[in-house]
Amino acid sequence: MALIVQKYGGTSVGTPERIANVAQRVAKFKMLGHQVVVVVSAMSGETNRLVALAKEVQPNPDSREMDVLLSTGEQVTIALLSMALMELGLKARSYTGSQVKIVTDNAHTKARILDIEEQNIRADLDAGYVVVVAGFQGVDEKGNITTLGRGGSDTTGVALAAALKADECQIYTDVDGVYTTDPRVVPEARRLKTITFEEMLEMASLGSKVLQIRSVEFAGKYKVKLRVLSSFDDEGEGTLITFEEEDNMEQAIISGIAFNRDEAKITVLGVPDRPGIAYQILGPVGEANIDVDMIIQNVGADGTTDFTFTVHRNEFKKALEVLKGVQSHIGAREISGDDRIAKVSVIGVGMRSHAGIASTMFRTLAEEGINIQMISTSEIKISVVIDEKYMELAVRVLHKAFGLEQGA
Repeated sequence: MALIVQKYGGTSVGTPERIANVAQRVAKFKMLGHQVVVVVSAMSGETNRLVALAKEVQPNPDSREMDVLLSTGEQVTIALLSMALMELGLKARSYTGSQVKIVTDNAHTKARILDIEEQNIRADLDAGYVVVVAGFQGVDEKGNITTLGRGGSDTTGVALAAALKADECQIYTDVDGVYTTDPRVVPEARRLKTITFEEMLEMASLGSKVLQIRSVEFAGKYKVKLRVLSSFDDEGEGTLITFEEEDNMEQAIISGIAFNRDEAKITVLGVPDRPGIAYQILGPVGEANIDVDMIIQNVGADGTTDFTFTVHRNEFKKALEVLKGVQSHIGAREISGDDRIAKVSVIGVGMRSHAGIASTMFRTLAEEGINIQMISTSEIKISVVIDEKYMELAVRVLHKAFGLEQGA
């Protein structure tokens, strides 16, 4: 008998029929003798509907009241799923985040989990209940309802699995696992049987939408085994996200190709090459709450330096305005930008023990006439910035060059 936490996203519980299907799936695990905790999101489209309602009443909704409103979406789903489980003859009980209770900080709309009081859940599991918990929400120390922000239901599932010391946390989504790259770009992409937390963190941070990075970080920190499965397929073992095993080190050099279209590049030309110049450039950007990703600095022979960095495309114009506001102060000759770029990355723990990954990547792109504008590396990742129009071509040729296609 195992203790399993299952999380189902909005599309998985989008209609009464799909909720009934989820109940059938949960029932199979229960009949095998497992204890099951189910975490659910709001029905697909419900959160967007509630946000639109709020903005009709208050164009810039109060964050505390927004949390009160948005938390109702999951409350509907937990009640309906509990009813569906009862209809199958199972004992089921629903919990909101405040009933569990999932204690968070007081950062409304983006709260972080501080503690989970799991005693009530354990008592219900021991009494033979399926416990159904609302994802995405908690309560602060003063009793205010909070929500966890984007990817919050995944985080709820992983956090409950950690608190309960579950044998596995299963994330059910609309794909049947983690793939070597997006099958919509490369039809030959294959599902990975396993992937390490390190690799999944890189995939999530570099544009893979299968799992939110917060939930992967949480799972890695608390050593929770994660499995990604499809809620629409009855068969299949999905992808297990786990810790690196020494005997797997030599098998897969590269696990996947990630890409991100949401990048923009800013270049600050001709600033004096002196201590503190990087802070003078990036300090105002950080104060404007703009995240910086890749950074390159080139020192010229005339005592000046060129400074290039990337930001999210949505923050491109804001970052340019900030820098043009301090251009004379930092002594920059020119500030330019490009919001038609993309980042492509190869990822794999096998890089640690294999040389030549970078040269293979660069040669493959060169053979296709794709110019590399920026390069960033880590122990298990190499990322390049290229012109956006070449992104899909780059992903396809790199996927083939590293032998990631089906049957390879």
